[in-house]
Amino acid sequence: MARPGYRLALFATVLALVVVLLGAYTRLTHAGLGCPDWPGCYGFISVPKTEAQLAHAERHFPETPVEAHKGRNEMLHRYFAGALALVIGLLAVNAWRRHGRDGQPLKLPLVLLGGVVVQAAFGMWTVTLKLWPQVVTAHLLGGFAILSLLFLLSLRLSGAFQPLADLPLRLRRWAALGLLLVIGQIALGSWVSSNYAAVACVDLPTCHGQWWPATDFANGFHLTQHIGPNYLGGQLDSDARTAIHLTHRIGALLVSLVLLTLAWQLRTAGLPKLAGIVVVALVLQISLGISNVLFHLPLAVAVAHNAGGAGLLLTLVLVNYRTRVVAVPATRRVLIRWRPSPAFIGPGRV
Repeated sequence: MARPGYRLALFATVLALVVVLLGAYTRLTHAGLGCPDWPGCYGFISVPKTEAQLAHAERHFPETPVEAHKGRNEMLHRYFAGALALVIGLLAVNAWRRHGRDGQPLKLPLVLLGGVVVQAAFGMWTVTLKLWPQVVTAHLLGGFAILSLLFLLSLRLSGAFQPLADLPLRLRRWAALGLLLVIGQIALGSWVSSNYAAVACVDLPTCHGQWWPATDFANGFHLTQHIGPNYLGGQLDSDARTAIHLTHRIGALLVSLVLLTLAWQLRTAGLPKLAGIVVVALVLQISLGISNVLFHLPLAVAVAHNAGGAGLLLTLVLVNYRTRVVAVPATRRVLIRWRPSPAFIGPGRV
């Protein structure tokens, strides 16, 4: 039976997915700096429209002329992100009020509340530091982290998914490894996106017609890039972007091998439905990644690729949740001190 707060947690999970996809859409339409300030847009709560507002924007932000369509994309993302923060706040308040009753978790909602505050800070830095790749990548990972934690909270409150008993230890290890690799692959995908390296290779299975083209891994993964330049469109040269793209491809191969092995382990353990979900999520995501390359990053496919990454992550969260080990509290031992009655002691006993 679902516990109090389940529907709100499920709604927050869906809302978080929408926020992640809106973030991807904003980034892919080059609208990350559609509003040069934060949290407003040119000093207003919406994109400037009137002549007076446009004049104010031109006077205070002369280097960034108003592009209405980009500003709308950016502000739409911010509105939904703000709504998500409010819902997570409600979840935290509800958890605090009901703590200790109905098995209501408290730590996870509080972690989510802290996470959304940190995520808001990264959203601000994304704009103020002009799409600095390190901040953009951290911001993307933060969005996926909040999504997965909300999904985990929904699972815990649903009361429908209990851990499965008598599973081999190797299955749990494969599940944990799969989750870690998917997180790593999402981080690589975020780095690809923040450095505009998605179309660094436009052919498959080779890159620039070669199995191993010219690459520059040192600059491609140089994590101390200078703060200051406008990183819209990227600052790296072709070889550095190629190195990032190839690494993402290699990561996809490794993830595929591990998840296919995990699916086989799940099927062997008598869990064909979970195995099928893993395979479907993996095949869909790989197909979308290939389509991005072959069709030169069409907007709809690129956004769907982000959705596929989220789906694959949530699938691994579900698998690890179902195969987890739940510690059974040891039976409390009650020590009773036996004291004989006076009648038992009898005369002459000390």
